[in-house]
Amino acid sequence: MKINVLVKPNAKYSQVIKTSNFDYKVSVDAPATEGEANKRLIEILSEYFEVPRSFISILKGFKSKNKIVEIDSL
Repeated sequence: MKINVLVKPNAKYSQVIKTSNFDYKVSVDAPATEGEANKRLIEILSEYFEVPRSFISILKGFKSKNKIVEIDSL
């Protein structure tokens, strides 16, 4: 499954908000430096979708707030 994610880095707390079927807003409690926010995003989505972190990959938007993320199913 591919989803569109709008990331808000350096937030006070982590949060996932589903805005439509394949669109999500994710607040990440990590800075957007040296890939820290991307690593934390994968951890947060892993908990939200209840899949291992290795099942989640960022396909597009490594340096952007708008990302396309692929989540493999079990």
